Amino acid sequence: MRISAGIMSSQVRDDRFLRTRLLLGDAALQRLSEAKVAVFGIGGVGGYVCEALVRSGVGSFDLIDNDRVSLTNLNRQIIALEETIGEYKTEVMRARMLSINPKADICIRNCFFLPDNSDDFHFEEYDYVVDAVDTVAAKLEIIVKAKAAGTPVISAMGAGDKVDAARLRVSDVYDTRVCPLARVMRRELKKRGIDSLKVVYSDEEPAGHDADAEKKVMETETGSGSRRHIPGSTAFVPAVSGLLIAGEVVKDIIGRDCYD
Repeated sequence: MRISAGIMSSQVRDDRFLRTRLLLGDAALQRLSEAKVAVFGIGGVGGYVCEALVRSGVGSFDLIDNDRVSLTNLNRQIIALEETIGEYKTEVMRARMLSINPKADICIRNCFFLPDNSDDFHFEEYDYVVDAVDTVAAKLEIIVKAKAAGTPVISAMGAGDKVDAARLRVSDVYDTRVCPLARVMRRELKKRGIDSLKVVYSDEEPAGHDADAEKKVMETETGSGSRRHIPGSTAFVPAVSGLLIAGEVVKDIIGRDCYD
């Protein structure tokens, strides 16, 4: 009996995904380990997406961002520490993820995804795409490319200027309300013939909300205007948004047959 207990204890220590395996089962863990997920934008939302997915056993990643960690990221980004300021976010995130699962295959691209370079990305190679970028033009291009490739995609709507994480929702973009970014995305996606998109959004009125909110989104996200609206942020709303996105990715990859 003591020998069996010792063997079991050794097995527990050696399986970093044991608790997930107990909940979801071997088949689900196998699917996750074989999956490749692209995360566009490694910021307040995207960083928590990466954190949760690598801890869930996803085996392969593309991380796309060209930003470096800055002092103003310290209030909300999981990779932002005093000692990481000035480093590429992708590189800090990869190092953190490999410290969680050294067997993960993590490719980084230090660039901003734009319509001009979108042909450099092969969306058909991904099992899932996460859009956690800030600009409308990039978001639209990511979604269009993923849909054309038949690859599942989920998009983060605005997490700035919000204080109530309990108001975050998973929805189709066409069923959203209140969120100015989602309103803009609905209009632009409709123009492109895209009739559905899974998103995480908040139905909380943005702090400082005014009649020009939608115009501010367009000016900020597309660079079409001279004003620069910098949203306020908290430590918890972007984090919860990222965790909700990661949960949807995991559930969709493993399929309901694995956890019903």
